[in-house]
Amino acid sequence: MLALVAGAAAAEELQKFVYEKAEMGLPFRVSLYAADEAAARAAADAAFERIGVLNSIMSDYDSDSELSRLSQTSGQGKTVPVSSALWKVLVRAQEFAERSDGAFDITVGPLVNVWRRARRKQELPSPELIAEMKARVGFRKLRLDPAHQTAELLVPEMRLDLGAIAKNFAVDEAIAVLKARGIKRALVGGSGDMTATDAPPGQPGWRIEIAALDAPGAPPPQIIFLKNRSIATSGDMFQRVEIGGIRYSHIVDPRTGIGLTDHSLVTVLAPDCMTANGLTTSLSVLGPERGLRLVEETPGAAAHIVRQPGEKIEVTESARWREVPRAER
Repeated sequence: MLALVAGAAAAEELQKFVYEKAEMGLPFRVSLYAADEAAARAAADAAFERIGVLNSIMSDYDSDSELSRLSQTSGQGKTVPVSSALWKVLVRAQEFAERSDGAFDITVGPLVNVWRRARRKQELPSPELIAEMKARVGFRKLRLDPAHQTAELLVPEMRLDLGAIAKNFAVDEAIAVLKARGIKRALVGGSGDMTATDAPPGQPGWRIEIAALDAPGAPPPQIIFLKNRSIATSGDMFQRVEIGGIRYSHIVDPRTGIGLTDHSLVTVLAPDCMTANGLTTSLSVLGPERGLRLVEETPGAAAHIVRQPGEKIEVTESARWREVPRAER
């Protein structure tokens, strides 16, 4: 069931409606302005329906999803036709992999599973297991054929993991559905990553709070205004494991096979949500120096990074971040 919260907005005789629903194993929220509840609910229902369809295509938990069926063909020499939605995500993912020299890699699924188990058992995976899983990982082991819109996984036991990009594609697709239904002022979020269209009536943008890093001495949260733009955040605040006094993130470096130990919170603004999250993941793995070059090379992108690599808090921002509209607390 959808949860509904409604509030009046004087300007343009629009009302604000907020709907929430769990999809893709995550909380999704649709906030929008509409003339009446019937129009708002119909638009939100259509947006959530689209997210549900995308989950059936891209889930790595559902063994019958299109993504899982593709992974099951790994190493068999099969070229598999894929749907237009999955194709779009695979192509964008491979573009990010190329641009980041493999720091972003959707073939990382075998290593992600290893580190999920490590968090459950509170014990590090063995070097031998890491080496075995790394042999199944590498974005060049995924071959895409644009002429036929097919994909082939070249080595056995590969597993694609779209966790770093699929929900963001779903956010953008939900926004497209709302626009098609005439909703001009909306904000769609999936587990904290968001895309906004026009600002709420009388406001400079949608008011978004960027959380502070959970470390003593970290800068306080920032509040920015988001309009016709997307935002994504990556970090180890909620998904991590501490073993032997070392904190390992759920974000795995595909090149080493190890969960990141750089305690950080990376926030990126970009023209769309897939780009935003592709950059946050890449930046988390690459670190500020190389990662910020990637951000600066991306039109319309801006980044804010707070890290605690040791005892000291480090804050790094891209040039465009300093131009982001923000509110006083």
